[in-house]
Amino acid sequence: MKNIIHFEPLTVDNYPTYINVGAKAYNDHYLHLWPNGDSSPYILTSFTQAVLQQEEKDENTILFIIHYGKKPVGILKITLNKPLKNYTAKDSLYIDKIYILKEFTGKGIGKKAIQFLTLRANKLHKTILWLDTMQKGPALKFYLKNGFEIFDKTKIPFENVIEPEKAMYIMVKTI
Repeated sequence: MKNIIHFEPLTVDNYPTYINVGAKAYNDHYLHLWPNGDSSPYILTSFTQAVLQQEEKDENTILFIIHYGKKPVGILKITLNKPLKNYTAKDSLYIDKIYILKEFTGKGIGKKAIQFLTLRANKLHKTILWLDTMQKGPALKFYLKNGFEIFDKTKIPFENVIEPEKAMYIMVKTI
């Protein structure tokens, strides 16, 4: 039987899973950004119970745990209304995080996440999906292959990220 990919909305009961899977998936892919591989400045802003409680209070933010079969393999965070230059908040759905455990990359999970978000955006009458991604690495190729285009340049906002690694693109997918 084929593994089914599904997106479980975050609840208080699954905070520990979101925190553990999110932090591990982030570290699987992004430790090289941090001096001595210390990603704690980022982890502490994204993957603690206090952070999740604040994010759940924000009606503009939705968090999911991504499952492959019955196994939690990633996390997804979206902002329902976030403007981008020529696009209003009403027109724009921002993909804040798609983190998938390294051992599960290449199994179509990211593609399903983009399809899931495109359907949600259509229901909300959005005209674009947008996100920030590293200028180096496999994520850029993945997003280009899945209909995103480079819109602008930006940088990681954390001061202590290694300077040559800070370069990012803002990418947009018209829907």
